[in-house]
This record gives sequence, C-alpha cells and structure tokens, in this order.
Amino acid sequence: MFGQRKRSREGLAWEWPHPEDEVVPGVKWGRPEWVPSPAFWKALAKLSHPTKDSFISEPGTPLISEVAFCLLGGYGIRMEVNRAAFQLLQSEGCFQTGNRPHTNDIERLLRRPLNVEGKLIRYRFPRQRAERLSGAIRMIEEMSFPIYDFREFRRALMIIPGIGPKTASWITRNWLGSNDVAILDIHILRGCKMMGLFRGNIRLPQDYERLEELFLEFARNIDVPASLLDAIMWREMRVLGAHFSR
Repeated sequence: MFGQRKRSREGLAWEWPHPEDEVVPGVKWGRPEWVPSPAFWKALAKLSHPTKDSFISEPGTPLISEVAFCLLGGYGIRMEVNRAAFQLLQSEGCFQTGNRPHTNDIERLLRRPLNVEGKLIRYRFPRQRAERLSGAIRMIEEMSFPIYDFREFRRALMIIPGIGPKTASWITRNWLGSNDVAILDIHILRGCKMMGLFRGNIRLPQDYERLEELFLEFARNIDVPASLLDAIMWREMRVLGAHFSR
C-alpha cells in the first residue's frame, strides 16, 4: 500500500498548501505523510485512476445488477464475500430480464459455501438478503427511475425495502457515476472522525444528509471527485481503521 506511493515523486509534484491551512473550518491540510490528513487523501487521489479506482460501473450495466451487488454487501459482509455471492447468483441467471426468482431460490443459493480467496465461506444473513433481493427485483421491473436527477433517483431507490440512504447512495454513485452523493459506511465515518470533519454524536440515518454535505464540501475543497475520494477512503480505511482501533 505504502510502497506504491513512493514509486513516483513526479506524481505528487504540485504546490501543497501550508499544513496549518484549513480545508474546511477546523480541519487542517497537514502533510501527505500524515495519516489520515486531507493532504494524505489528496496525494492518494493524484496517484489513482479517476474512473477505475472509483468503482464506477461499466456503461450498460443493468440497474438490477447494481442493486443486487449493493444489497448483497453492506454491514457484516466483506467485499470479497459480497463479490462471490453476486457472481454466484449472476451465474445462476437470477438477474436476467424477466426472471423473478423466489426468495427461497435465492436463499438456497446463498446458503452454498462460497469460494473466497481459496477458502470456503458461509454467507451471512442469507434469508434476510434473499427476501430483500427478491422484492427488489420485482419492484425495479415495475418502477421508473429519474436518471437525470440524482436526488430523485436516490429517493426512488429508497422506496425499495432494505435500501436506506447509504445503499441508495452506493447504487447512485456506482451506476450514475455521480459525484453528488457520499457512501457513508463505517470506514468513511471513521476516517472523517479521525480528521475532525465529523464531530460529536452521529445518528444515522437521521444525520446522513448533513454529514454528506460536509463530505462533499471537503471533496470540493481538496479538488478530488467525491466518487473517487469515497472509494479511496473506503479502501484505505479498511486497513488503517483496523490498525488504529487496536
């Protein structure tokens, strides 16, 4: 992780603000080597691919596939397990147009051991996620989505049982390539708290939009697309968060 940052000084050749300058009130720039300062995230962004590293979906990806992937992930599900479960259901034709798999059929598939990095892993919450996914598949085929208005698009997704603001933002970011939403999962929350961007007691989903506006302002002020910043922070805090919480 850190070796890649040292590979090219040229990639960091820009005029860094003074470490004591504020990005937003109360949050100072710091230095690129100060983890996890704003300068640290800015440096990583400059070494990243703006599209590949932000997890934006390939053009033409069916909405149901994106929704299914995000519904299969989230709290308690590692990304590697998330991906393996999605690939299994996809290989079984669960997301084909016109196919409306029953909850029991999806649950049966999710109870199969998944090969994750050479190990057989059991998927958590198979019944709960099967119910949500079966219902989402049916609803998406019957709904229309305002794809030119990200807020209305996200609001429409939240009508579907099991999709809250975080999951709806995840889908919106990935499927629309939107830089107007933030995916505030546990890793992003931890990173923002460590920087001092998020303070005090946080209650989700009540505080979601307020925190999202803070995150988007922060992304604008360090001149990094929110979709890329979100993805970079998630990727790094998966490792750094576990280290700092010891």
